[in-house]
Amino acid sequence: MKRLYLVRHAKSSREEPGMQDIDRPLLEKGIQRTQKVIRFLKERKVKIDLIISSPAERAFQTAILVAKGMDYPENEIRLERKIYDGYYDRILDLIYSIPNHVDSLMIFGHNPTITLLSNLFLNPGIEPLPTTGTVCISFDTDKWEKIPSVEPVKEFVVIPKQLR
Repeated sequence: MKRLYLVRHAKSSREEPGMQDIDRPLLEKGIQRTQKVIRFLKERKVKIDLIISSPAERAFQTAILVAKGMDYPENEIRLERKIYDGYYDRILDLIYSIPNHVDSLMIFGHNPTITLLSNLFLNPGIEPLPTTGTVCISFDTDKWEKIPSVEPVKEFVVIPKQLR
């Protein structure tokens, strides 16, 4: 069984004059909302084998928060430029190439790509995923490259607004 977690980064600051998009940090509100999602994941006893994040500051900061909250080693978060670039087919190639000993993969990225990627596997699809929104999809296979040929199962879609 393979589980794919797709997470949109937490709420971040708007671009300031002179600040590159990739450098935008999280807002305190984003950090607080991410803590709600972490509690939800812990209640569901989510286990993460591999975290891959966009190198954008807001995505990486979100990944660090979740890693800390889920006892995942921060220094094992992998950064992938492909996620920031926004081409979902490149992210699919990345997913299909994950070593098969990894059963649960969590990817931190950006909209619209994270929503588009989710909707490739979900029927019906979801509306644009809000910040720190998290989608979990499972696949009854032992190989990542086989996930296109098995029926995906929506385990959950959670957004901070749903949580107390």
